[in-house]
Amino acid sequence: MQEASRQAARLLERAQAGEADAVLTEVEAILRAPGGELACMHFVRVVVFIVRGDLRAVLDAVELMVRAAEREGSSGWLACALSTRASERMRLGEEDGAEYDVDAALRDLTAAETQLVDEPDPVAAVNARIGIAVGYQTLRLYELAGPQFEAAYEISAADPAQNGNRAMWLTNLGEMHLLWALELYQVNESDAAEEHTAIAEGFALRAAAEVAGDDADAWRDNALLMAACARADRADPAGASIDIERLMRICQERGLSPTSLAYAAPFRAVALKRIGRLDEALTVMEAAVASLPADAGWLITAATHRTHTVLLEARGSADAAIGLRYGDTVAAALWRQRQYTLHTATTLKSLVALRAQHEQATRAADLDPLTGIANRRAFDRAVRRAQTLPGAAGATVTVMIIDTDKFKQINDTRGHPAGDAALRAIARALAAELRDQDLIARLGGDEFAALLPGADPATASAIAARMLAAVRTLPDCPATVSIGVATAAADELGEALHRADQAMYDAKRSGGDAVREFGLVP
Repeated sequence: MQEASRQAARLLERAQAGEADAVLTEVEAILRAPGGELACMHFVRVVVFIVRGDLRAVLDAVELMVRAAEREGSSGWLACALSTRASERMRLGEEDGAEYDVDAALRDLTAAETQLVDEPDPVAAVNARIGIAVGYQTLRLYELAGPQFEAAYEISAADPAQNGNRAMWLTNLGEMHLLWALELYQVNESDAAEEHTAIAEGFALRAAAEVAGDDADAWRDNALLMAACARADRADPAGASIDIERLMRICQERGLSPTSLAYAAPFRAVALKRIGRLDEALTVMEAAVASLPADAGWLITAATHRTHTVLLEARGSADAAIGLRYGDTVAAALWRQRQYTLHTATTLKSLVALRAQHEQATRAADLDPLTGIANRRAFDRAVRRAQTLPGAAGATVTVMIIDTDKFKQINDTRGHPAGDAALRAIARALAAELRDQDLIARLGGDEFAALLPGADPATASAIAARMLAAVRTLPDCPATVSIGVATAAADELGEALHRADQAMYDAKRSGGDAVREFGLVP
């Protein structure tokens, strides 16, 4: 599966470096091929539609990805799908108010974060982190997006196969801080905005230095464009204006979408204004307003119009001054709304974390700390639940009592650490032979029990025989097991447990390494 993820990662790079149409043709052929309908390939298709700006197609493709990830049991790709759904629904909501649902987006993003526990596939883990970061950034929750971008970079940097990707995540961080700065300018927080452009420049220059792979030149130029934008409001406005113009032209020629480059015009205009070229700055912004992509998003749209208005005011336009005051009022309201959403998001994350901690504590209370399987408390509760379920009188359940043979010999000759290791190995061997719906528990010492709902005597006998063989063949473990088996109606489980215990002792008296079956308890 990770090989397919690597292939998907390469396709993703190409799709975002100007080859979206070619990648779509390739990935749709892969998805149609036998065994090709994988969540990672659905994600490539999702990203192609994102690059194209087709939000409805994105959301349809995401739903296919969710189903594929659930079929595969892939928490990483599921997290990626959920987070992408959140961000793209919000983008669609900016175009169609009926689709705007911040609460749904926050639930998807929080659910996506909870999926990312020990995800083994680094490509899935990275793209899930990026998806969550983009989702939070779409909601303008930069404080929550930044750590996710940084986590994606760290995963990529530690994975030699993804070293070409890691510059992309640094570029994302650079862009995020530029957008944060643009929003701070909207609310007249110039000093804070300049702090973020300085941070943006640092990330962008690191990205330019770390690019690798076939598309290195495209990513380097994109990163250098961000670095140039970051200089516009600080030390080098003259050099920044030249570099922004040159690098925008190069990126356009490489096929980068107008939407992905729309952030640059306000920075270029600011640089031109700072070096006294007001008329040229106005020309730049008039062109930017006229060509503003429909899917540019609220922040880029607002920054473009505000920068244009600021320049008009500098030319002495009274109407512009009035419009700017109104714009400032709206921007302040939107900033307050952002702060409220941030509070809601952090509260939701805290509640989910508390629930997860509670669930973890509950699970821990039901687990045997030595072997990691269920303990007696959990087993007894499962027995009581089976006895009291509706229809218990007609439901067949098999129970096993399992005792380890020659265990004292291990402790006496090899020591207790060896005995603990043997118990862990035996528990794993027993559990591996059970069905998904069965329960194995350590009752205490070297004794185990198993509960097999719906298992008839023949099924239970086959499972018990496999258990014997699995323990018998454990490497460097002289122990065997004696197994007593009894089958009964669920409401007669108490009697079945007593009979299984008797059968187990009968097996031990015969020399151990044996199964004794009591048969169906009447």
